[in-house]
Amino acid sequence: MTGAIPVGLSGRPVRVGLDVGGTKIDAVAVSPDGDILARLRRPTGWGEEAVVVSIIDAVDALAVDGGFARSAVESVGVGIPGLVDADTGRVLHAVNLGVESLDLAGLAGRQLGIPVRVENDVKAAALGAAVLRGVDGSMAYLNLGTGVAAGIVIDGTIWRGARGTAGEVGHLSVDPNGRLCGCGQRGCIETFCGGGALARAWDRPGALPVRDILDAAEAGDERAAGLRADLFHGAAAAVRALVLSADVERVIIGGGLTSLGERLFAGVRRALQTGAEASPFMRSLHLDDRIELLPAGSPAAAFGAAVVGATTPSKEIVSHG
Repeated sequence: MTGAIPVGLSGRPVRVGLDVGGTKIDAVAVSPDGDILARLRRPTGWGEEAVVVSIIDAVDALAVDGGFARSAVESVGVGIPGLVDADTGRVLHAVNLGVESLDLAGLAGRQLGIPVRVENDVKAAALGAAVLRGVDGSMAYLNLGTGVAAGIVIDGTIWRGARGTAGEVGHLSVDPNGRLCGCGQRGCIETFCGGGALARAWDRPGALPVRDILDAAEAGDERAAGLRADLFHGAAAAVRALVLSADVERVIIGGGLTSLGERLFAGVRRALQTGAEASPFMRSLHLDDRIELLPAGSPAAAFGAAVVGATTPSKEIVSHG
Protein backbone atom coordinates (compact mmCIF):
# COMPACT_ATOMS: atom_id res chain seq x y z
CA MET A 1 0.00 0.00 0.00
CA THR A 2 1.42 3.36 -1.00
CA GLY A 3 0.27 6.93 -0.56
CA ALA A 4 -2.22 8.42 1.87
CA ILE A 5 -5.60 6.79 2.40
CA PRO A 6 -8.54 9.20 1.97
CA VAL A 7 -10.19 10.01 5.28
CA GLY A 8 -13.91 9.32 5.64
CA LEU A 9 -16.44 11.68 7.17
CA SER A 10 -15.93 10.16 10.61
CA GLY A 11 -12.18 10.61 10.38
CA ARG A 12 -11.73 6.84 10.13
CA PRO A 13 -10.69 5.91 6.60
CA VAL A 14 -10.97 2.11 6.51
CA ARG A 15 -13.94 -0.25 6.26
CA VAL A 16 -13.35 -3.89 7.11
CA GLY A 17 -15.34 -6.83 5.78
CA LEU A 18 -15.11 -10.42 7.00
CA ASP A 19 -16.55 -13.50 5.35
CA VAL A 20 -16.72 -16.04 8.18
CA GLY A 21 -16.85 -19.64 6.96
CA GLY A 22 -16.75 -22.99 8.67
CA THR A 23 -12.95 -23.26 8.38
CA LYS A 24 -11.63 -19.82 7.44
CA ILE A 25 -12.22 -16.08 7.57
CA ASP A 26 -11.61 -14.07 4.40
CA ALA A 27 -10.99 -10.46 5.43
CA VAL A 28 -10.57 -7.27 3.40
CA ALA A 29 -9.84 -3.67 4.23
CA VAL A 30 -11.59 -1.25 1.87
CA SER A 31 -11.05 2.46 1.31
CA PRO A 32 -14.00 4.90 1.03
CA ASP A 33 -13.36 4.83 -2.75
CA GLY A 34 -13.92 1.07 -2.84
CA ASP A 35 -10.27 0.04 -3.27
CA ILE A 36 -9.13 -3.12 -1.49
CA LEU A 37 -6.20 -2.03 0.66
CA ALA A 38 -5.39 -5.41 2.18
CA ARG A 39 -6.71 -8.96 2.22
CA LEU A 40 -5.92 -12.03 4.30
CA ARG A 41 -7.32 -15.41 5.30
CA ARG A 42 -7.20 -16.90 8.77
CA PRO A 43 -8.66 -20.00 10.43
CA THR A 44 -12.09 -19.72 12.07
CA GLY A 45 -12.51 -20.83 15.66
CA TRP A 46 -15.15 -23.33 16.79
CA GLY A 47 -17.81 -22.23 19.24
CA GLU A 48 -19.33 -18.89 20.11
CA GLU A 49 -16.44 -17.43 22.10
CA ALA A 50 -13.85 -18.63 19.57
CA VAL A 51 -15.78 -17.11 16.66
CA VAL A 52 -15.72 -13.68 18.34
CA VAL A 53 -12.00 -14.01 19.12
CA SER A 54 -11.31 -15.08 15.52
CA ILE A 55 -13.05 -11.98 14.19
CA ILE A 56 -11.15 -9.62 16.49
CA ASP A 57 -7.84 -11.30 15.65
CA ALA A 58 -8.62 -11.06 11.92
CA VAL A 59 -9.31 -7.30 12.19
CA ASP A 60 -6.04 -6.74 14.04
CA ALA A 61 -4.03 -8.92 11.63
CA LEU A 62 -5.57 -7.06 8.68
CA ALA A 63 -4.53 -3.75 10.22
CA VAL A 64 -0.95 -5.00 10.54
CA ASP A 65 -0.88 -6.24 6.95
CA GLY A 66 -2.50 -3.07 5.65
CA GLY A 67 -0.31 -0.71 7.64
CA PHE A 68 -3.09 1.07 9.52
CA ALA A 69 -4.13 1.23 13.17
CA ARG A 70 -7.31 -0.33 14.53
CA SER A 71 -8.41 3.22 15.31
CA ALA A 72 -8.43 3.92 11.55
CA VAL A 73 -11.27 1.43 11.04
CA GLU A 74 -14.62 3.13 10.55
CA SER A 75 -16.81 0.02 10.50
CA VAL A 76 -16.70 -3.75 10.47
CA GLY A 77 -19.15 -5.90 8.53
CA VAL A 78 -19.45 -9.65 9.01
CA GLY A 79 -21.00 -12.15 6.63
CA ILE A 80 -21.76 -15.42 8.42
CA PRO A 81 -23.87 -18.52 7.78
CA GLY A 82 -26.93 -19.29 9.85
CA LEU A 83 -30.01 -17.34 10.82
CA VAL A 84 -29.05 -13.68 11.07
CA ASP A 85 -31.04 -10.83 12.55
CA ALA A 86 -29.45 -8.01 10.57
CA ASP A 87 -30.97 -5.37 12.86
CA THR A 88 -29.53 -6.64 16.14
CA GLY A 89 -26.52 -8.54 14.80
CA ARG A 90 -27.52 -11.77 16.53
CA VAL A 91 -26.66 -15.08 14.86
CA LEU A 92 -28.66 -18.27 15.42
CA HIS A 93 -28.03 -21.88 14.40
CA ALA A 94 -24.72 -21.45 12.58
CA VAL A 95 -24.11 -25.16 13.04
CA ASN A 96 -20.87 -25.32 11.04
CA LEU A 97 -19.35 -22.86 13.51
CA GLY A 98 -20.75 -24.34 16.72
CA VAL A 99 -22.96 -21.30 17.23
CA GLU A 100 -26.46 -21.67 18.68
CA SER A 101 -27.20 -18.07 19.71
CA LEU A 102 -24.61 -15.32 19.61
CA ASP A 103 -24.84 -11.54 19.99
CA LEU A 104 -22.04 -11.18 17.48
CA ALA A 105 -22.39 -7.47 16.72
CA GLY A 106 -22.60 -6.54 20.38
CA LEU A 107 -19.74 -8.68 21.66
CA ALA A 108 -17.33 -8.00 18.81
CA GLY A 109 -18.26 -4.33 18.62
CA ARG A 110 -17.60 -3.73 22.31
CA GLN A 111 -14.24 -5.49 22.24
CA LEU A 112 -13.12 -3.73 19.07
CA GLY A 113 -14.58 -0.34 19.94
CA ILE A 114 -15.91 -0.20 16.37
CA PRO A 115 -19.48 -0.51 15.03
CA VAL A 116 -20.05 -4.09 13.82
CA ARG A 117 -22.93 -5.14 11.56
CA VAL A 118 -23.81 -8.67 10.58
CA GLU A 119 -25.46 -10.17 7.52
CA ASN A 120 -26.07 -13.65 6.17
CA ASP A 121 -22.98 -14.68 4.21
CA VAL A 122 -24.71 -15.36 0.89
CA LYS A 123 -26.64 -12.11 0.97
CA ALA A 124 -23.45 -10.22 1.79
CA ALA A 125 -21.76 -11.96 -1.15
CA ALA A 126 -24.66 -10.97 -3.41
CA LEU A 127 -24.18 -7.33 -2.44
CA GLY A 128 -20.44 -7.58 -2.97
CA ALA A 129 -20.85 -9.17 -6.39
CA ALA A 130 -23.28 -6.43 -7.42
CA VAL A 131 -20.81 -3.71 -6.45
CA LEU A 132 -17.75 -5.41 -7.94
CA ARG A 133 -19.57 -6.13 -11.19
CA GLY A 134 -21.08 -2.66 -11.38
CA VAL A 135 -24.69 -3.87 -11.51
CA ASP A 136 -27.08 -0.91 -11.34
CA GLY A 137 -30.40 -2.73 -11.80
CA SER A 138 -31.36 -6.23 -10.69
CA MET A 139 -29.23 -9.32 -10.24
CA ALA A 140 -29.13 -12.62 -8.41
CA TYR A 141 -26.04 -14.16 -6.89
CA LEU A 142 -26.10 -17.97 -7.13
CA ASN A 143 -23.73 -19.57 -4.65
CA LEU A 144 -22.63 -23.04 -5.75
CA GLY A 145 -20.58 -24.57 -2.98
CA THR A 146 -21.11 -27.39 -0.53
CA GLY A 147 -24.74 -26.28 -0.64
CA VAL A 148 -26.73 -24.05 -2.94
CA ALA A 149 -28.16 -20.67 -1.99
CA ALA A 150 -28.82 -17.32 -3.62
CA GLY A 151 -29.28 -13.67 -2.85
CA ILE A 152 -31.09 -11.01 -4.86
CA VAL A 153 -29.99 -7.39 -5.13
CA ILE A 154 -32.17 -4.69 -6.70
CA ASP A 155 -30.80 -1.18 -7.23
CA GLY A 156 -28.01 -1.79 -4.76
CA THR A 157 -30.27 -3.15 -1.99
CA ILE A 158 -30.68 -6.72 -0.80
CA TRP A 159 -34.19 -7.96 -1.54
CA ARG A 160 -35.26 -10.21 1.31
CA GLY A 161 -38.91 -10.95 0.58
CA ALA A 162 -41.63 -11.12 3.21
CA ARG A 163 -39.74 -13.48 5.56
CA GLY A 164 -36.17 -13.25 4.39
CA THR A 165 -36.18 -16.28 2.07
CA ALA A 166 -36.16 -14.51 -1.32
CA GLY A 167 -33.83 -16.40 -3.64
CA GLU A 168 -33.77 -19.61 -1.57
CA VAL A 169 -33.69 -21.81 -4.68
CA GLY A 170 -31.48 -24.56 -3.27
CA HIS A 171 -34.48 -26.21 -1.62
CA LEU A 172 -36.83 -25.89 -4.56
CA SER A 173 -37.79 -29.46 -5.48
CA VAL A 174 -37.50 -30.15 -9.20
CA ASP A 175 -37.77 -33.96 -8.99
CA PRO A 176 -40.06 -35.43 -6.31
CA ASN A 177 -38.55 -38.86 -6.98
CA GLY A 178 -34.98 -37.64 -6.75
CA ARG A 179 -32.28 -37.94 -4.09
CA LEU A 180 -33.21 -37.15 -0.50
CA CYS A 181 -32.14 -33.65 0.55
CA GLY A 182 -30.98 -32.66 4.01
CA CYS A 183 -34.06 -30.44 4.28
CA GLY A 184 -36.31 -33.54 4.13
CA GLN A 185 -37.60 -33.07 0.58
CA ARG A 186 -36.56 -35.08 -2.46
CA GLY A 187 -35.02 -33.79 -5.65
CA CYS A 188 -34.12 -30.30 -4.43
CA ILE A 189 -31.89 -28.28 -6.72
CA GLU A 190 -29.16 -28.66 -4.09
CA THR A 191 -29.20 -32.45 -4.52
CA PHE A 192 -28.25 -31.95 -8.17
CA CYS A 193 -25.58 -29.25 -8.01
CA GLY A 194 -24.49 -28.89 -4.39
CA GLY A 195 -20.91 -29.99 -3.90
CA GLY A 196 -21.79 -31.97 -0.78
CA ALA A 197 -24.60 -33.89 -2.46
CA LEU A 198 -22.44 -34.67 -5.49
CA ALA A 199 -19.59 -35.87 -3.26
CA ARG A 200 -21.94 -38.21 -1.41
CA ALA A 201 -23.35 -39.57 -4.66
CA TRP A 202 -19.83 -40.07 -6.05
CA ASP A 203 -18.68 -41.71 -2.80
CA ARG A 204 -15.01 -41.99 -3.69
CA PRO A 205 -12.05 -40.53 -1.77
CA GLY A 206 -10.57 -37.29 -3.04
CA ALA A 207 -9.83 -33.76 -1.92
CA LEU A 208 -11.91 -32.19 -4.75
CA PRO A 209 -14.70 -34.65 -5.54
CA VAL A 210 -16.62 -32.45 -8.00
CA ARG A 211 -13.45 -31.85 -10.00
CA ASP A 212 -12.79 -35.60 -9.86
CA ILE A 213 -16.29 -36.17 -11.25
CA LEU A 214 -15.64 -33.89 -14.22
CA ASP A 215 -12.24 -35.47 -14.86
CA ALA A 216 -13.72 -38.98 -14.75
CA ALA A 217 -16.62 -37.96 -16.99
CA GLU A 218 -14.19 -36.61 -19.58
CA ALA A 219 -12.31 -39.92 -19.37
CA GLY A 220 -15.48 -41.83 -20.23
CA ASP A 221 -16.81 -42.90 -16.81
CA GLU A 222 -20.59 -43.29 -17.29
CA ARG A 223 -21.48 -42.75 -13.63
CA ALA A 224 -19.40 -39.59 -13.52
CA ALA A 225 -21.01 -38.41 -16.73
CA GLY A 226 -24.42 -38.77 -15.10
CA LEU A 227 -23.34 -36.73 -12.08
CA ARG A 228 -21.80 -34.10 -14.33
CA ALA A 229 -25.12 -33.82 -16.14
CA ASP A 230 -26.84 -33.45 -12.76
CA LEU A 231 -24.49 -30.59 -11.86
CA PHE A 232 -25.23 -28.66 -15.02
CA HIS A 233 -28.95 -29.49 -14.92
CA GLY A 234 -29.29 -28.34 -11.32
CA ALA A 235 -27.38 -25.08 -11.82
CA ALA A 236 -29.45 -24.33 -14.94
CA ALA A 237 -32.65 -25.03 -12.98
CA ALA A 238 -31.51 -22.54 -10.32
CA VAL A 239 -30.85 -19.87 -12.97
CA ARG A 240 -34.29 -20.44 -14.50
CA ALA A 241 -35.98 -20.25 -11.10
CA LEU A 242 -34.25 -16.99 -10.22
CA VAL A 243 -35.05 -15.30 -13.52
CA LEU A 244 -38.62 -16.57 -13.80
CA SER A 245 -39.48 -15.66 -10.20
CA ALA A 246 -37.69 -12.31 -9.87
CA ASP A 247 -36.90 -11.37 -13.50
CA VAL A 248 -33.38 -10.34 -12.60
CA GLU A 249 -31.28 -9.04 -15.45
CA ARG A 250 -28.20 -11.05 -14.50
CA VAL A 251 -27.32 -14.15 -12.50
CA ILE A 252 -23.77 -14.10 -11.19
CA ILE A 253 -22.45 -17.51 -10.15
CA GLY A 254 -20.05 -17.67 -7.24
CA GLY A 255 -19.03 -20.08 -4.49
CA GLY A 256 -16.47 -22.83 -4.20
CA LEU A 257 -17.44 -24.57 -7.45
CA THR A 258 -16.22 -21.54 -9.43
CA SER A 259 -12.80 -23.21 -9.14
CA LEU A 260 -14.06 -25.42 -12.00
CA GLY A 261 -13.87 -22.34 -14.20
CA GLU A 262 -14.88 -22.60 -17.83
CA ARG A 263 -15.94 -26.23 -17.48
CA LEU A 264 -18.69 -25.17 -15.08
CA PHE A 265 -19.69 -22.06 -17.01
CA ALA A 266 -19.82 -23.76 -20.40
CA GLY A 267 -21.76 -26.70 -18.99
CA VAL A 268 -24.41 -24.48 -17.39
CA ARG A 269 -24.76 -22.47 -20.61
CA ARG A 270 -25.25 -25.64 -22.65
CA ALA A 271 -27.85 -26.91 -20.19
CA LEU A 272 -29.75 -23.62 -20.45
CA GLN A 273 -29.60 -23.72 -24.25
CA THR A 274 -30.75 -27.35 -24.37
CA GLY A 275 -33.58 -26.67 -21.95
CA ALA A 276 -34.85 -23.83 -24.13
CA GLU A 277 -34.79 -25.70 -27.45
CA ALA A 278 -38.43 -26.77 -27.34
CA SER A 279 -39.78 -23.52 -25.90
CA PRO A 280 -39.95 -20.25 -27.84
CA PHE A 281 -40.78 -18.51 -24.57
CA MET A 282 -37.64 -19.78 -22.83
CA ARG A 283 -35.52 -18.96 -25.88
CA SER A 284 -36.84 -15.39 -25.76
CA LEU A 285 -35.39 -14.97 -22.26
CA HIS A 286 -31.80 -15.60 -23.48
CA LEU A 287 -30.85 -17.11 -20.14
CA ASP A 288 -27.53 -18.37 -21.45
CA ASP A 289 -26.49 -14.76 -22.09
CA ARG A 290 -27.60 -13.55 -18.65
CA ILE A 291 -25.17 -15.57 -16.55
CA GLU A 292 -21.68 -14.65 -15.40
CA LEU A 293 -19.07 -16.56 -13.43
CA LEU A 294 -17.07 -14.88 -10.69
CA PRO A 295 -13.37 -15.71 -10.87
CA ALA A 296 -12.23 -18.33 -8.37
CA GLY A 297 -11.13 -16.70 -5.14
CA SER A 298 -13.20 -13.56 -5.72
CA PRO A 299 -13.39 -11.30 -2.64
CA ALA A 300 -17.12 -10.68 -3.26
CA ALA A 301 -18.30 -12.09 0.08
CA ALA A 302 -15.80 -10.17 2.23
CA PHE A 303 -16.22 -7.03 0.11
CA GLY A 304 -20.00 -7.28 0.49
CA ALA A 305 -19.56 -7.59 4.23
CA ALA A 306 -17.57 -4.35 4.19
CA VAL A 307 -20.45 -2.68 2.35
CA VAL A 308 -22.88 -4.07 4.95
CA GLY A 309 -20.72 -2.68 7.74
CA ALA A 310 -20.96 0.79 6.28
CA THR A 311 -24.75 0.77 5.89
CA THR A 312 -27.76 0.87 8.17
CA PRO A 313 -28.94 -2.62 9.18
CA SER A 314 -32.41 -3.82 8.22
CA LYS A 315 -35.04 -4.99 10.67
CA GLU A 316 -35.60 -8.34 9.03
CA ILE A 317 -34.29 -11.80 9.77
CA VAL A 318 -32.31 -13.41 6.98
CA SER A 319 -32.02 -17.16 6.67
CA HIS A 320 -29.92 -19.39 4.44
CA GLY A 321 -28.81 -22.94 4.76
